[in-house]
Amino acid sequence: MFCPKCGKENPDNAQLCQSCNYVLTSVSRPPCLDAKTSGLAIVALVLGILSPFTCLVTAIPAIIFGIVALVKISKSAGWLKGNGLAIAGIVIPPVSLPVIALVMAILMPAFARTRAIAQRMVCATNLSGLGKAMLIYANDYGDKFPTPSKWCDLLIEHAELTPKSFICKGAPEGPCNYAMNKNVEKLGANSPPDMVLLFETQPGWNQVGGPEILTTDNHQREGCNVLFVDGHVEFVKTSDLKNLKWTAEEDK
Repeated sequence: MFCPKCGKENPDNAQLCQSCNYVLTSVSRPPCLDAKTSGLAIVALVLGILSPFTCLVTAIPAIIFGIVALVKISKSAGWLKGNGLAIAGIVIPPVSLPVIALVMAILMPAFARTRAIAQRMVCATNLSGLGKAMLIYANDYGDKFPTPSKWCDLLIEHAELTPKSFICKGAPEGPCNYAMNKNVEKLGANSPPDMVLLFETQPGWNQVGGPEILTTDNHQREGCNVLFVDGHVEFVKTSDLKNLKWTAEEDK
């Protein structure tokens, strides 16, 4: 309690001012002094405002500071103000929860889509690297591609590829997520340029085959990456896989 005469602070139950012996009544503060805004209330408000942008990391501190600020303001005998700021700091985090949930519901599919596209691009880059290694091998061995039954081993040995080059980022496991078209062995690099050379398949090693072992599981069944004889890589949609050329005699 503050003395209205001299402004001296006294115990709450004091009847006389310890400084001037003035008879004290329930005076909250000297009328000549202005109340100050609680720093804790300001901190609570700032943390509350930041909580939606920090995924509620600052929510709990905002609520704690807000509650402490309200307690201190109520006990300050009018020397502190900022009830509204403290209450806002307490209220904003819970109110922002639905907003955050809505934003996350909107953004999560976009994030997942972006991740899937990134994995698709890494997969295509891997296949492109394998295609270059295939052409280098064919150039050194009379236009013949590596023997299908051991094409992975031969590429690692001849082109110094790493095991990572054989793994699709969208696949759950390796060691190799690609297979070689069984029909390119005889013609080698002289195969039609639009003929399938390598394609995505289930995990294995030195895999050889055709459309019967092709998979779209690595990319949400939307399609798969295909390396063609001419060295270009294309992401072929599931609906267009039937148009791939697997033999030299096929018309695309």
